[in-house]
Amino acid sequence: MSSRAPATPEMTHWRAFWIYLNSAELQEASEIWASHLSNALLLVPNTWGLTREDGLPAGCKAWPGSCLLNISSFLFCSQARTVLPPGMGVQHEPVNDVDGGQLRKDIPEINSETGMKLFEGDIILPLERNALRNNSYRWNFPIPYILADSLDLNAKGVILQAFDMFRLKSCVDFKPYEGEQTYLKFEKLDGCWSHVGDLQSGQTVSIGERCDYKAIVEHEVLHALGFYHEQSRTDRDDYVQIWWDEIIEGFAYAFDKHNDSFLDDLNTPYDYESVLHYGPYSFNINSSIPSITTKIPKFNEIIGQRLDLSRIDLLRLNRMYNCTSSLTFLDQCSFEFLSICGMVQSRQDGANWEHTLGRPGEEDHTLVGSCAGRGYFMHLDTKTGHAGQSALLESRILYPRKKEKCLQFFYRLNGNPQDKLVIWIKKDDGTGNVRQMEKLHTITADGEHHWKLASIPFGVQTKFRYGFQGIRGDPAQSAGGIAIDDTSLTETNCPTNVWHIRNFTSLFNSTSKGDYIISPIFYSSEGYAFALQLYPHGRNSSSYVNYMGITFHLCSSPNDGLLEWPAGHRQVVLSVLDQDPDVIHRMSLSLSFTTDPNQLVYGRNDTLQWDKPSITGNFSSFCNCYMSPGVGWNTFLTHRELHWKKFLKNDSLFIFADFEDLTPLITSEVPVHP
Repeated sequence: MSSRAPATPEMTHWRAFWIYLNSAELQEASEIWASHLSNALLLVPNTWGLTREDGLPAGCKAWPGSCLLNISSFLFCSQARTVLPPGMGVQHEPVNDVDGGQLRKDIPEINSETGMKLFEGDIILPLERNALRNNSYRWNFPIPYILADSLDLNAKGVILQAFDMFRLKSCVDFKPYEGEQTYLKFEKLDGCWSHVGDLQSGQTVSIGERCDYKAIVEHEVLHALGFYHEQSRTDRDDYVQIWWDEIIEGFAYAFDKHNDSFLDDLNTPYDYESVLHYGPYSFNINSSIPSITTKIPKFNEIIGQRLDLSRIDLLRLNRMYNCTSSLTFLDQCSFEFLSICGMVQSRQDGANWEHTLGRPGEEDHTLVGSCAGRGYFMHLDTKTGHAGQSALLESRILYPRKKEKCLQFFYRLNGNPQDKLVIWIKKDDGTGNVRQMEKLHTITADGEHHWKLASIPFGVQTKFRYGFQGIRGDPAQSAGGIAIDDTSLTETNCPTNVWHIRNFTSLFNSTSKGDYIISPIFYSSEGYAFALQLYPHGRNSSSYVNYMGITFHLCSSPNDGLLEWPAGHRQVVLSVLDQDPDVIHRMSLSLSFTTDPNQLVYGRNDTLQWDKPSITGNFSSFCNCYMSPGVGWNTFLTHRELHWKKFLKNDSLFIFADFEDLTPLITSEVPVHP
């Protein structure tokens, strides 16, 4: 166990994580706890909601008495101050790393190792070099595509994820190939590369080994759509310095800049955040000396970002293709203006949602942490009126293109435990009148008074409204009300599972390398149970600092007898939400891997990694289940990225977790028609 001094965080309001001690650590931990704290409390997962004579929840036991410290979203001991003994929640068993324990390589490094010398490092030029200015190289949508069987299964899933991003943020669309003359064929060849523009005869996009990341696919698809790299702009020397002596011999051509007859910047500013910008160490001789630096030093750590399309990437894309709207975005509102995005409410129910300015202790979500006393949200006061009184806030009438929908919004219930927030849709009744009501979800107060995220999937193909009904519980016992903010509606799939980690800064400051927190048990759409372990300062097995690590673990459940084992050909997708209120401009991190049914447990040659957790793993008291050995990333997210985008907001971190079957994509290639 570590010899570091014990930390003393306030645990009263921590939720949705567990810290586990093995039997060897328990004895030492009990001695430490006994010497430091006479009234320390442990939370254990039983008798939920009951109370003892001393007023504490029945699940709370005085130390010592269990090897599990459970700080869950369902039970907490009010006012209990605890100490984290050294060694709690420290990684011991080896785990598989998706990236082989190394930093993820970017396109220049991947391609230089193949020996290929491509234009700007990853472009195959058309016969006519000025494709960006020649409209004949523009695509018509949807773009036909082929997923070659040579692609890794994870790459196929990632390509489809990238397509969804283009549909959400632009008018660019894709469709499976059906004999068209022009198309994109995605193959696993050497490196990551693409042609520029539509060649009118079918063309290849290579998503080779180590290229299967959403942002890299977006980068290559942008080339195919007609774009070159940001640092090749005519005016690039005003913004970046190219250090020619630090570039690998023979690769200086990758840093050529082009004149206005070749490139068109579409009247947009230089973009350090572009997903098409090379990073500072591209094609460099010495791994510690950059080949590109920025004239504004702050952006040295920004160039080469591989999260998602930037705002200016999207501006250029939508200008080039005259996009006036995106394909799968329907509505959003941050309630910053008095018009409240065209939402309406009935005056017949006796109560009203109020357009409310945030204040200390009642901050809005949009601007929380950035502008004190600013920002608006919608609020229903539940301290007034009478029990059962409600207010309904409805969207404008919306006209869908697709069936699937995902409604996301932030909400806060800080009134009475009997207060409710009910989500409705009102559909066309078949006569053109939008009046047919359907209840989607009911949210009840749980005693926690902070902003939370709701993700509600539903399907509708006729014109409709969505609505928020607030219902007053007991006004005499209410201390506040019901609030909603930052709503968004898209025609996409909702995340299957959302892990909300609160008070992240306290957690971060009270942990060291190797310490981890464990998510609640999640379930996939097929019924597989799993959990995540997040390492705020990285895993012990990692040689890198200033990175968060994460691992995925299958867990045993009553469903196991009905499920397919080994659980192969499933894709694990973990995303850290950028909480920008504008869903189109979010730059969330998304990483994924697929499960190989023949993969063996690390260090064990007789056990399949993705077999039943009762076979592969060890019993865990935290879930009263077996947990499989972990697979994940040593370098999941940098500490700098954590604070660069809005990953942390209101000191909350949201991680989306999906585990979906990609078996239908194993054979995906179709023949090209002559």
